[in-house]
Amino acid sequence: MVRVKDVVVATSSRPIVLTETGCPPRYYLPSADVKMDMLRSSTTTSHCPFKGDAAYWSVQIGDGVAEDVVWSYPEPFSRVEEIAGLLAFWAEKPGVTLEVNGQAA
Repeated sequence: MVRVKDVVVATSSRPIVLTETGCPPRYYLPSADVKMDMLRSSTTTSHCPFKGDAAYWSVQIGDGVAEDVVWSYPEPFSRVEEIAGLLAFWAEKPGVTLEVNGQAA
């Protein structure tokens, strides 16, 4: 389960988990498991030499916005093609809580 500012934004029983060097495990969720109506497209992008180019979203919670806390690789490199179009949440950002089996991740 993912919460942003104490509001549930995603619940999934089918994440794809990637372990990245120097980072905590990343949980990539299907968009069907995310409250997409709460996401706002961002102009932020990034490039990972292992996964490709990422697009970002912010989460709208009432009058507040959690900037760039969600990302996805629309067309990842073939070695990680299983994450294509899946969404990951940046649990290290303030106000974002990621729980796996009831435990903070």
